[in-house]
Amino acid sequence: MTPPVLPKPEALLCFNLYAASHAFNRAYKPLLDPLGLTYPQFLVMLSLGQQDGQAVGQLSDDLGIETNTLSPLLKRLEAAGQLRRERSQTDERRVFIHLTPAGIDTAFAAQRIPESMAAALGITRDEADSSLATLRRLRDLLNGTPRPQID
Repeated sequence: MTPPVLPKPEALLCFNLYAASHAFNRAYKPLLDPLGLTYPQFLVMLSLGQQDGQAVGQLSDDLGIETNTLSPLLKRLEAAGQLRRERSQTDERRVFIHLTPAGIDTAFAAQRIPESMAAALGITRDEADSSLATLRRLRDLLNGTPRPQID
């Protein structure tokens, strides 16, 4: 009996998304290091730069970062003087996140990084928009799909 032909990893969509994600993280690192940010912290700062005073749950939902991962990340940013956490006056379970003046400066600097990265990659706005649309569709499909069963 002939063994089945297995696909090479580079022929799989999942592998290429995984590899691209790691490549983006490596490419962003030298741009984020001077700001003292990791990639997930960068995403938080961008989100707060767009809308300060978000609840932790809203940040978690918007960024797709679980709250048990987000909370220690926020504590590190708070310790670094980038943000402050404030409990709701009406519901102590809710915590709102606010940028400090230093955090506003960092968020402003961070907002320029994606444009610098796009320019360095040499992709057009149309190529970026097309890629974003495809990735968002894929993300939404995966989030709404039941777990596949392997026979």
